[in-house]
Amino acid sequence: MEKNNPKVLRAWTFYDWANSVYSLSITTAIFPIYYNSITTANGSDQVTFLGRTFTNTALYSYALSFSFLVIAFLSPLLSGIADYKGNKKFFMRLFCFLGSSACASLYFFKDLPQLDMGIFSFILASIGWAGSIVFYNAFLPEIATTDMQDKVSARGFALGYIGSSLLLIFNLAMILYPSWFGITNSGMASRISFLMTGLWWFGFALFTFKYLPEKTSTQKSNNQLLTKGFNELTKVLKQLQSLPMLKRFLISFFFYNMGVQTVMYVASLFGTKELHMRDDELIITVLIIQFVAIAGAYLFSFLSSKVGNIKALLIGVTIWVGICWAAYFVTTSLQFFALAFAVGMIMGGIQSLSRSTYSKMLPVTQDNASYFSFYDICDKIGLVLGTVAYGYIEELTGSMRNSILVLMTFFVVGLFSLLSIRNFKTQST
Repeated sequence: MEKNNPKVLRAWTFYDWANSVYSLSITTAIFPIYYNSITTANGSDQVTFLGRTFTNTALYSYALSFSFLVIAFLSPLLSGIADYKGNKKFFMRLFCFLGSSACASLYFFKDLPQLDMGIFSFILASIGWAGSIVFYNAFLPEIATTDMQDKVSARGFALGYIGSSLLLIFNLAMILYPSWFGITNSGMASRISFLMTGLWWFGFALFTFKYLPEKTSTQKSNNQLLTKGFNELTKVLKQLQSLPMLKRFLISFFFYNMGVQTVMYVASLFGTKELHMRDDELIITVLIIQFVAIAGAYLFSFLSSKVGNIKALLIGVTIWVGICWAAYFVTTSLQFFALAFAVGMIMGGIQSLSRSTYSKMLPVTQDNASYFSFYDICDKIGLVLGTVAYGYIEELTGSMRNSILVLMTFFVVGLFSLLSIRNFKTQST
């Protein structure tokens, strides 16, 4: 396959534009606020799901955890099959359509009686989003040379932040001023925003699917695909045993990304429950993070070119430790805004650089989807443990602030793991 084809690179980065609206509007901004308002309408934060009573925010964390646990177990097998058949694009498209349609179905989550339906739609949407990302990431080493991967990865994240922010601003205008759009109330506006998010994701993804290569392998057999998929994974696992630096990086990524992902998903809930911030203040906070993250992605790409990928990541994770420590003492909206600025600057950079660093550390191989499935396992299992730990500590202690201290320990462990490979130099060509 020809690498650095401008049309293919543009199509690949455009999927960030398409799917990032889900992670922003659904998992970070509008849906958490809407969910909290629906589940506290009776004056209590206790809700019943499948016959069991939960704290509403804890249930939200558990639903996220379950969806990503499914992907963590499912994606390695599918990745093995994708590598053998060369049909990464098929699975990427399948998960994209599952996620976008489930996201759109959240429009029907009107009130507490529809809680079960809302949670199941949320879970399916998260599975679709996370599943498509596995195969999306696996394209990077196949379409870009190592010297281009930092820039291409950063460009993707930047487009994602821009696109998701634009839709969020429009959705926010609907929610704050529903009469401008002929809508009766903000609740209906929120539900329309869920529908629009699904349609945006589905619609713009079609551009990506038009130009990404259909096949990346010459394997022809259709027999015993499950066995072939398992064999591909076994082969990659054996190869990992002879790549100690790659293993150490995965361990480090597992821990610090556990903290990054959990912060992304619970920040709005923290502002609501601990600081009693208004909905418009929370949305402003999210927008601050998004726009600053654009600069952060490019900043860390530049920093990596000067000091190397690992040292740049060390700087980022160290700052994350400081952010968690500061968050424990936050008491005002202004302090939360300042912290959001710092989070945005580091969040975009560390996510983009982590993806490209892992891509650079891979050996020359046709098993990119299988290798990236291990990366995704670390991502998703970390998120599962992070959100479960966050929700459990909140239920145990009655305070999200104690949960933040747990997140800080994740970053500290990741930092020390990174130190063990600080002298590793990724390839530049």
